[in-house]
Amino acid sequence: MNLQDISEIIRTERKRRGLTTQTLAQLANVDRTLISKLENKKLPELGYAKVSRILAILGLELSVRPEGGLPTLDDLQRKNLLNHL
Repeated sequence: MNLQDISEIIRTERKRRGLTTQTLAQLANVDRTLISKLENKKLPELGYAKVSRILAILGLELSVRPEGGLPTLDDLQRKNLLNHL
């Protein structure tokens, strides 16, 4: 999973929760343009602390697993969600 994948999940969950980019930015204590650039895949990188705050506002978290391991049920559900956008 890369930042572009995470950005899709963030956009999907933000919209599902009915939050604007401005509201999410205020809650995560980041600039609205950062959320916009992130969601539009115009942000080459973003620090862990900011990603973690944004995800936490959306009820999400990052997890680490061995590379090439089998996907978890959560992984499969997220992929299914993204495929239905």
